[in-house]
Amino acid sequence: MRTTITLDPDTAALVRQEMRRRGVTFKEAVNSAIRAGLTRSPSPAEPFRTRAVPMGTPAVNLDRALQIAGELEDEELIRRMRVGK
Repeated sequence: MRTTITLDPDTAALVRQEMRRRGVTFKEAVNSAIRAGLTRSPSPAEPFRTRAVPMGTPAVNLDRALQIAGELEDEELIRRMRVGK
């Protein structure tokens, strides 16, 4: 199949390097690069793992976390109202 493609400058440079390295034509370098890229099966990525670390005993009762967050927010709103912001 005959077609026209536009290569980015860095890609064209890579094709030229491959042509010089292997002593092949532009067509052969592009075809082999496309074949290699499209037939290569992706290697399975190693699963991301998060290492757990002990954080000690909580300073507050976490059963009341939402209540505490609400109280802190209320205190901040009152403080802002007092300073006029």
